[in-house]
Amino acid sequence: MKRIKLIVAYDGTNYCGWQLQPNGITVEGVLNEALSGLLGEEIRVTGASRTDSGVHSLGNVAVFDTGTRIPPEKISYALNQRLPDDIVVQDSAEVPADWHPRRCDSRKTYEYRILNRRFPLPTRRLDTYFTYRSLDVSRMREAAGYLVGTHDFKSFCSSHTAVEDTVRTVYRCSVEKEGDIITIRVTGSGFLYNMVRIIAGTLLQVGIGEIAPEQMPAILEAKNRAAAGPTAPAHGLTMIGIEYLKEPQIYEKSD
Repeated sequence: MKRIKLIVAYDGTNYCGWQLQPNGITVEGVLNEALSGLLGEEIRVTGASRTDSGVHSLGNVAVFDTGTRIPPEKISYALNQRLPDDIVVQDSAEVPADWHPRRCDSRKTYEYRILNRRFPLPTRRLDTYFTYRSLDVSRMREAAGYLVGTHDFKSFCSSHTAVEDTVRTVYRCSVEKEGDIITIRVTGSGFLYNMVRIIAGTLLQVGIGEIAPEQMPAILEAKNRAAAGPTAPAHGLTMIGIEYLKEPQIYEKSD
């Protein structure tokens, strides 16, 4: 048996998130089915990030174990022939049998994109959140700066989150505007349920003047979901990728 690492990009529009569900099509389920058919054995992938319904990804990481003789680097090519157009494996490689994508120190990066103009653009309806309201990017950027560092982000996670430790480290939180697109980019050690979407919703409130940038420390200190802004819609969120602080050994490719 060998362990294969996949880097997976997908448009989450038509999926009920990454994780398997009894009632709904998921990215994990589609991968399992395609891999099982390709390799002739029952395959169950393990993902690094269990993105929500409607959330996109450019670089989620998954692993699975297999006894196949197909060269690891060729699996991505063969698998993509069996996958729908909205899921594409970007790379496949063999890693150590004990390597697990969720049990290693890593930095995850997400982007939340806002289309800010008078009218929507049909071509950006699936990967940006549209608002016609004027947004003050400089104030949003100032507010984002307060989130950098190690904090208790209980105010920025769903009230239904069943975790005891809500302390996380945010290494970078930036707000940039290019043309009509405002991009909130967040890099952290890990994220709570809906954390990035709540950060985005709070920064949107800052942008329209409902929340002042200097209120951010008090929102963090409150440790109360009601203190932060709304949860921004899922379709504006894209997982950009995962950087492992110690990348797994990649076994040599076959000739």
